[in-house]
Amino acid sequence: MKKGLVLIMIAALSLMGGCGGSGLPEEDYNLEVPEGEIKGSLMLPEGEGPFKVAIIHQGSGPTDRNGNSAIAGDNNSLKMLAEELTESGIASVRFDKRGIAKSMSLIEKEEDLVFEDYVNDMIMWIDKVDVDERFSEVYLIGHSEGALISAAAATEREVAGFVSLAGVGERASDTLRRQLSGQPEEITSMTDPIISELEQGRLVDNVPDVLQSLFRDSIQPYLISWFRYDPAEVYGKISAPVLVVQGDNDVQVTVNDAMILSQAAGVKPVLITGMNHILKDAPRDREGNLETYSDPDLELHPELMPEILQFINR
Repeated sequence: MKKGLVLIMIAALSLMGGCGGSGLPEEDYNLEVPEGEIKGSLMLPEGEGPFKVAIIHQGSGPTDRNGNSAIAGDNNSLKMLAEELTESGIASVRFDKRGIAKSMSLIEKEEDLVFEDYVNDMIMWIDKVDVDERFSEVYLIGHSEGALISAAAATEREVAGFVSLAGVGERASDTLRRQLSGQPEEITSMTDPIISELEQGRLVDNVPDVLQSLFRDSIQPYLISWFRYDPAEVYGKISAPVLVVQGDNDVQVTVNDAMILSQAAGVKPVLITGMNHILKDAPRDREGNLETYSDPDLELHPELMPEILQFINR
């Protein structure tokens, strides 16, 4: 398989990772769940509250609260986002989702995890923040797969607004097909039937060794649950204001995804020239683009935060 695709697909489907980064002062802010605690971080602005607060949900796979991945590398994108919110007077909460980094112990077996676990966790985060007297309005910011998770939570709880960053507009199964479509026929002839079976809610035995990273037995329950969600349908059910942001240099999610989501939400998308999937200003060539995934010193795209701040402070 092509190196770039392997990076993208493994990042999407792995469930182990790490945490890192440094910056403005932050405090531990954890969520109690039956299995233990989901470990989180709170950044508070200076001055007297209550403050508007944004709950930030990272993307898929081994991605921690800072936007860093054990596979793709450290880029600190979500930590930078939290810091810029703080400097603009907005509090933020971000966390290591269950099974990842400091919340890794909450999942004993990978096969026990389904997509709804992440949605329910996000709902519980909203409930926790909503009763914290230090905060006034609650906003959700979801990146990549975290956009769909946050969107689903926004249909279950009242929030002041939802920001979708690089959210996928198609079902995850269709996205996998698109990402795999450039592979040799001997690969797609094996992947297409597996995806179709999982879409029907059926587990697949005897997955070829070359596809174990994508369709291993232990990840299949999660894939089945994830494939059930149509992002456009979910976004169409959100009653809160929605901001859809997408970079045109994203090698994982397309501008068309943003068009699908924004149309479903009844809003105009914000398209940022030169921004890639990790929210940085990146070259268009694939190799140079992916190199930014492991550069923690590269700042966020300069056009991103003004759009988010304008939305939250509207």
